[in-house]
Amino acid sequence: MATEIKAPVFPESVADGTIATWHKQPGEAVSRDEVICDIETDKVVLEVVAPADGTIAQIIKNEGDTVLSNEVIAQFEEGAVSGAAQTQAVQSEEKVEQATAKTEAGAAPVVERAQPVADQAPAVRKALTETGINAADVQGTGRGGRITKEDVANHQAKPAAAPLTAAVGERIEKRVPMTRLRKRVAERLLAATQETAMLTTFNEVNMKPIMEMRKQYKDAFEKRHGARLGFMSFFVKAATEALKRYPAVNASIDGDDIVYHGYYDIGVAVSSDRGLVVPVLRDTDRMNYAEVESGIGAYAAKAREGKLAIEDMTGGTFTITNGGTFGSLLSTPILNTPQTAILGMHKIQERPMAVNGQVEILPMMYLALSYDHRLIDGKEAVGFLVTIKELLEEPAKLILDL
Repeated sequence: MATEIKAPVFPESVADGTIATWHKQPGEAVSRDEVICDIETDKVVLEVVAPADGTIAQIIKNEGDTVLSNEVIAQFEEGAVSGAAQTQAVQSEEKVEQATAKTEAGAAPVVERAQPVADQAPAVRKALTETGINAADVQGTGRGGRITKEDVANHQAKPAAAPLTAAVGERIEKRVPMTRLRKRVAERLLAATQETAMLTTFNEVNMKPIMEMRKQYKDAFEKRHGARLGFMSFFVKAATEALKRYPAVNASIDGDDIVYHGYYDIGVAVSSDRGLVVPVLRDTDRMNYAEVESGIGAYAAKAREGKLAIEDMTGGTFTITNGGTFGSLLSTPILNTPQTAILGMHKIQERPMAVNGQVEILPMMYLALSYDHRLIDGKEAVGFLVTIKELLEEPAKLILDL
């Protein structure tokens, strides 16, 4: 029985999407709820799953095509399995049995070389082209030795044996299309620099007190809560307290109006393979440290797997970004509009500091607060950042709500 496969119903904030990858081709057997297609939007990648066991009869929207909400993208044959698919499955099973028999007999298992790029599925050809990886260098784990997208991703994750080199005098260029998510991020960042009066103020914080507390309690914390105690929970809780004291930093501008938010939803910038995403922790004033750490960990895992939903990244009244993860010592973060401020964390580095007339080597971190000067005055911005500094340098005040 033929069934129409449609694109998901997009949220109001998403106008359309692009077919990113077809994981299955016409005639291939699929199982119910198996992912058959990825649709990339401005914010997230949405998965389309098979409605039942069967095969794809016809692909209507090809990779790279733009699709609207609820638009038909393919025809599906429920319960039908093509002869070609059955033959491939039988051949695959026979090869596994042969390899197993040889292994049991003491012989080395047979590993098929990946087939030429022209013989691969469109999604795999696209992945190979975008990454610049040679198909012959990838070990295929799919049917008949075919390469899968996962094979390409796993190969890319391996450290390179040697840097790419070119012949003397040869000048290499590679042109790949920008993803929708990357384009959307670029548009938002450019708009933030052009449409706001953005200014950045800096300070530094002595991380020794938090590092000592973390060293003392991290094992007990993880045993009790099942979450790793990191630095981010301290920053989220310190930022939440500072936002309570400086409401303008937690506000946003809507036309000629200022919207003051009576809640604290803090976005945590996460780098993913598809670009920068900012999932949001809701009501951080009601969260304890374990809930903050667990929430961040769950979002990081979803970002790596491309599973973040639009609702995970919607809203937010303030953002924290940690360039120190990549070794940045100092930077000026760009506003995540319509928010009016963003806090930048950086690398912890030991530096000589003057303490009570003596020189001490302390683990220091530069902090940067970028803010919209149309709403936030310099006095408020500096006061906000100093509050975070003081709370982090005396974490007992933060924990005891002093």
